[in-house]
Amino acid sequence: MTRTPPPPPAPSRVHEAEFGHPRHRRVNAYLNARLQMRGTLIAVHRGTALGMVVENTAAAVTAAARCGGDLVEIDVVESTDGDFFAYHDGYERQHFGIERNLQTLSTAEIERLAYPHRSVAPLARVERLETILQQMPDIALNIDRSWRYWPRLLAFLDRFDLADRLLMKVDARDERAISAARSHAVKYPLLPIATTVLEAERLLDDAELNVIGIETVTADRQHPFCSPDWAAHLHERGTFSYVNALDLGNGNDLLGGWDDTMAVLQGPDAGWGPLVDLGADVIQTDWPTLLHDYLVQRGARTGAIT
Repeated sequence: MTRTPPPPPAPSRVHEAEFGHPRHRRVNAYLNARLQMRGTLIAVHRGTALGMVVENTAAAVTAAARCGGDLVEIDVVESTDGDFFAYHDGYERQHFGIERNLQTLSTAEIERLAYPHRSVAPLARVERLETILQQMPDIALNIDRSWRYWPRLLAFLDRFDLADRLLMKVDARDERAISAARSHAVKYPLLPIATTVLEAERLLDDAELNVIGIETVTADRQHPFCSPDWAAHLHERGTFSYVNALDLGNGNDLLGGWDDTMAVLQGPDAGWGPLVDLGADVIQTDWPTLLHDYLVQRGARTGAIT
């Protein structure tokens, strides 16, 4: 007789509280509903780029959603003509064999570039940001490396009426960007990137901002960010904890050295277990399906990939 396997444990980290400033409840509803439904959320780094699917494209966003992602982190660069593209500048030599930064190229020059993934049509090209915004599935976007273009980019995003689906990363030390967010009428959910407690604390209660989460970065396992008390403190302040499991290959540990590579090669308890133990509400990864399975096993997330 075939035995039906037991269901996965009910998630212990489903959130009932709402994150973000109370006056911006409507714009925060999507992310809060996702946290309440899923428990610990998975942010996918630049989308899922395998086979012929290229990172930072609409296809990568769709693939990430089908691999269990709740958010997709995409990067933004602006051409000299003022058009926005999804690309992490600094990788131009690796991807296109050129020495110029995309920020120094015109729109026409950028649109002529093709990734070396295929030699026949359709070629994989750098995608306009608007293409991703127009084609995104039921998922949120975590917009990274864009604060250097505020307020022009914020005004551009207003055209798409997607404020509830966009989580805007910002360097917590960038006063110019923070000022642009304060003065902008649409209060996009903000995710300040902090390296110190002070950088985070000074933004948490700012009523002119909509800080819904804090991304923490430190290599020091003795840092306050590497204690469960930090996530508990953020929850008391109506803010969620966002951490990186990424291994960028540059020697920089994003949170105590616990990362995807460790999780895949040594086992998930080694690389992802400490992040779960810290009470992280969102974990960014390059391995969404494996992380999803582990979070379900730990009872930190619901089981079905939808």
